[in-house]
Amino acid sequence: MPAPTYLDHAATTPMRAQAIAAMLPFFDERFANPSGSHRFARDARRAVDEARDRVAAALGVLPGEVVFTGCGTESDNAAIVGALANGGTAVCTAAEHHAVLHVVEHLDGRLVGVDGWGRVDLDDLAAALGPDVAIVSVMAVNNEVGTINDLAAVSRLVRERAPLALLHTDAVQAACWLDLRAITPLVDLMSLSAHKFGGPKGVGVLTVRDGARLAPLIMGGGQERERRSGTHNVAGIVALAEALCITDADRDRENERLGALRDRLVDGITSQLDGVLETVPRELKIAGSAHVCFSGVESEALLYLLDEAEVCASAASSCASGAMEQSHVLTAMGVDAEWAQGALRMSLGHTSSRADIDRAVDVLVDAVTTLRRAQVRRRGVGST
Repeated sequence: MPAPTYLDHAATTPMRAQAIAAMLPFFDERFANPSGSHRFARDARRAVDEARDRVAAALGVLPGEVVFTGCGTESDNAAIVGALANGGTAVCTAAEHHAVLHVVEHLDGRLVGVDGWGRVDLDDLAAALGPDVAIVSVMAVNNEVGTINDLAAVSRLVRERAPLALLHTDAVQAACWLDLRAITPLVDLMSLSAHKFGGPKGVGVLTVRDGARLAPLIMGGGQERERRSGTHNVAGIVALAEALCITDADRDRENERLGALRDRLVDGITSQLDGVLETVPRELKIAGSAHVCFSGVESEALLYLLDEAEVCASAASSCASGAMEQSHVLTAMGVDAEWAQGALRMSLGHTSSRADIDRAVDVLVDAVTTLRRAQVRRRGVGST
């Protein structure tokens, strides 16, 4: 079998070699708990502090505004639940990641619509804002279709219509593609997850603007200035900082390289197959996103054939334990159900190569053709 062709970087991207190397000392000789008082603990705490400084520089925030968490989902939950500790209403878009959407729904918040490309409907958002709103959450980049939201416009609207509200953005999918220094001045809270940009799973960041009032989600140890208790994942934090700094340095070059590969992928598919819908125009989304829908094909069957050929992709978000269900993002966008049932999310990252793209095109064209022929045969049998 050929080497696997990995096109699921939006789910998780392979760790950077430098991030792995940065972690290793903290598994043996530098193993101490950074909350202790002896010299070995102080060494571990110094490593966390240095990582915090590096992360802050890459994000354009103060070191004290960086809170280390266990993942992007925790960061999202901490932002929304923490903002509502003293009452008020949460507002988010109907196309948010479930780490935001489910929390807002659980807390009886308000959902606002998106347009046909997945961008927040600003008129709908304006109508949802008012003095009772405590937090607004609008993702920087959609995790499923790759759409970039205009956070500058969102920020202006929130400051005007709900001046007491905190503005949060789930930027988990943004770090590889957007300069986060341009986002942090617009928002009060921002969530990141290390494994989306070459760090390890199980560690994330929530930036909290100085002066923003946020009750802690996790209490008990007083770490992170009592904003997130729990023993620090020192190895993960150090690796997160390393991966983020590499991502920040490589971003412009990778946007150009991977944008060209994404275009080659989608153009290769559409040049050989009819009945293909490119869900979002390329100029409205990140360079690494290739989301398409196929007519006459079901995603589950397509993913099975791709997996058999060792091509890794997905149909929607990868956070539902492999469950196949109707995409809430495509529903919010108004994508017809017949198209949505054939949705495929292919996402590129730092290990993607031209060889990966060319092989993916060949395998995908063959798989779609096979499934469509099988459907024609079934219809022929049914008609007799």
